[in-house]
Amino acid sequence: MSPPFAVSLHDRVGDALAQLVAVLAIPVLLLALVALIVCALECGRFATEWWQRRSRARDHPLRQLAARAVAAPGEAPQLATQAPTRFAATAIRQLAAAVSSARPQAAEYALADFELAVQKRLDRTRLLVRAGPAIGLMGTLIPLAPGLEALSGGDIGQLASDLRIAFAATVVGLFVGTVAFALTLTRTRMYTEDLAALERAAGEVPTDRSTPAAVVV
Repeated sequence: MSPPFAVSLHDRVGDALAQLVAVLAIPVLLLALVALIVCALECGRFATEWWQRRSRARDHPLRQLAARAVAAPGEAPQLATQAPTRFAATAIRQLAAAVSSARPQAAEYALADFELAVQKRLDRTRLLVRAGPAIGLMGTLIPLAPGLEALSGGDIGQLASDLRIAFAATVVGLFVGTVAFALTLTRTRMYTEDLAALERAAGEVPTDRSTPAAVVV
């Protein structure tokens, strides 16, 4: 048999953890709501970006815009307004500046800045991919402790209420993770295509002012 002191310490530690988990119940449920709201906002941003990309890509593909900016740096500010994303527009202006200054390394910096901007954009949904299910799992497990306690006391109504909260948290977490994963995959494909277009245009940046810039269409 365990000594009374060990049993008492075990109970105290268990009670402290149980109280801590109970305190986390409301913050976890609020985080689930915040994750759902952020996911909805990301869906809205993606829909807006997809519509702009679809409407502009027919007449002004990014590869053509970047190539024209390299060929005619003076037109870069106007051409950048037709880019599908803000960071693609910045990359077009930077590529044109690389031509004007005859510094090929500036084109490499422009591509690096574009990749960093893409990573920052993707990190938001990547975080939701991991955080959504994790928050949902915590929101599922936390109400189970008082629910089981209520069951031991014969309070079926309290058990049903706790299970309803637990199942709702599970659904929200899985929904957020699934949608965020789909957004991440789709955006990764689109931005990879944009990067390929910019890299082709960057290959036309002249090494000196005597080298003409070719137009790639």
